[in-house]
Amino acid sequence: MSDQSFSDKSKIGLIHPSDSEWDRFACAQPRAHLLQLSAWGALKSQFEWERQIVALGSRDQIQAGALTLLKRLPLGMGAMAYVPMGGYAENETQFAQLWDAIKSQTGAAFIKLEPGHFTSGKAPDLADMGFRESPQTIQPPRTIVIDIAGEDEAILGRMNQGTRRKIRKSLKSGIEYDEGSRADISEFSRLMAQTSERNTFGVHNEAYFGKVYDLLMPKYGALLLARHKGDLLAAIMVFALGDKAWYLYGASSRGKGNLYATYGIQWAAIQWAKQRGCRYYDLWGVPDHDEATLEAQFKERRDGLWGVYGFKRGWGGEVCRSLGAWDKALNPLVYAAYRAALKLRS
Repeated sequence: MSDQSFSDKSKIGLIHPSDSEWDRFACAQPRAHLLQLSAWGALKSQFEWERQIVALGSRDQIQAGALTLLKRLPLGMGAMAYVPMGGYAENETQFAQLWDAIKSQTGAAFIKLEPGHFTSGKAPDLADMGFRESPQTIQPPRTIVIDIAGEDEAILGRMNQGTRRKIRKSLKSGIEYDEGSRADISEFSRLMAQTSERNTFGVHNEAYFGKVYDLLMPKYGALLLARHKGDLLAAIMVFALGDKAWYLYGASSRGKGNLYATYGIQWAAIQWAKQRGCRYYDLWGVPDHDEATLEAQFKERRDGLWGVYGFKRGWGGEVCRSLGAWDKALNPLVYAAYRAALKLRS
């Protein structure tokens, strides 16, 4: 790990950790998240983003930092510096130095910060740091998190009756649940495309999912497959870090819906997460409304994430909202143009 010299060695300054040094620091944080790992940055850097780890500390210890992804803005207006589910600091006073470091190291026109969930401890006052709530999120701010502690019957007992019944039927239907290999990515991608067409949402291509596998599996994740007599009925990618697991990508077939493979494969993922030592399983994304609104409208709505809420609500989890997205303007003129463009688009 190299660093710039600074006169007062008791103060933190810019340092340049290796990927492994950064990952050790990120994984040790209470809010450790998959999207702050160097491998996630490596993934995104192959698909229209540039990655940079901005870190502050002493010569041998990181004390604050963020995996930062740069997206170039149109018309040569510079870049947006995006911090997904981060950054980190040993104390709140170091955040101001971190934002300054991101500005100096990236030259970005603005920072888009999605700090994620603060389940313990006090969340930083982002407005006091010069951020304002953003009209554009990148990750879904609201999700459902399942507590997977305890015996299987206790976990099932927290679910609604319909979900329990479908899980149990799926486990008795002759479906085989296995962990897939790199060779299964093409089939997974085709199933994702079919699911996308059926439910009218966009998905990544096979090259993207191949890189996900290459960079994140098996160390941080698994490709799980549900087959019945040779037919691939469902497939998901699940990831784990510390005591948390995330379900990020999933696909299913139209065929043999009476076997409830989509329920069985989520149960298989929960078992995989428990074996990894996880306490929480994040279903990753529901419409950004309070629970009362979700419950009142989910039977009529099928747009956006509404189509998956009906499935996810039955798993006995808690509807949670992160801090959402916040922007810090570093170039006020460019940032004003960005907000104006969003308003016109909407």
